[in-house]
Amino acid sequence: MFGDRWIDVARFNRIDRLHARSGVSIKVPRRLDDLASFNPLPLFSPAVVRDEQFVLIDLAEQFLGAYEYGALRFALPIASGNGNNETRTGEFRIAAAHRSHQSCLYTVEGTDRPYPMNYALRSHVNREGVSYWIHGRDMPGYPASHRCIGLYDEAMQAEQYGMPKDPELNDAKRLFMWILGRELEDDDVIPLEHGPRVHIIGKAPKSEL
Repeated sequence: MFGDRWIDVARFNRIDRLHARSGVSIKVPRRLDDLASFNPLPLFSPAVVRDEQFVLIDLAEQFLGAYEYGALRFALPIASGNGNNETRTGEFRIAAAHRSHQSCLYTVEGTDRPYPMNYALRSHVNREGVSYWIHGRDMPGYPASHRCIGLYDEAMQAEQYGMPKDPELNDAKRLFMWILGRELEDDDVIPLEHGPRVHIIGKAPKSEL
C-alpha cells in the first residue's frame, strides 16, 4: 500500500503484515518522509555512558533501544504484556540466550505446536522460577504478550503461517546478534555471565484484547 515505505509505516504502528489486514485501522502521518527518522527514545543517555551495551524498554512507547556507551545504536518496536499479563518494570540483566526457544505454555494459534520464541534473550526469572524473554513473535500493533517482550520475526511467521512470502523484518535476530556478536551454531541455552543491563520503564497502553 505504501510502496517502498511500508516498513516505516509498519514500524510506526508496531504491527506486522500478518495483522495489517482489511478492516484494521493504522496511523499514517501526513508526511511519509517523516517516518524515516521516527524514534520515540532518547538519542543519548548520560546515565549509561560506561555500559558497552545497554537495553532500554519503554512500555508506554512500545519501543526498545539498544545503546552503546550511552548513544542509541538502533530502536525497535515491541509488543509487551498488558492487562492480567503486564510486563514487569525495573532493572534486569540479559543472563541467557537461546536461538530456538519454544514456549512451554502456549501454542501456535489453531495448532498444538509450541509457540516459537526464536532469538530469545532471558531478562528475568521470577520467584516461582518462570523465565521471561525478549524474543521474536507476532506483532499485532498493541500489547499482546504474556509478560515477555516481542520483536518482529517474519521468518517465523512464514514458517508457521505461510506468510509473508517474502520475510524481511527480523528485529529479534538483529538484537540477538548485537548482544552476542555472532550466530549460534547449536540449540543450547547459552548463559551470559556479563550480559547487558536492561531497564524497563513506563506503562503499556491499553490492549485491544
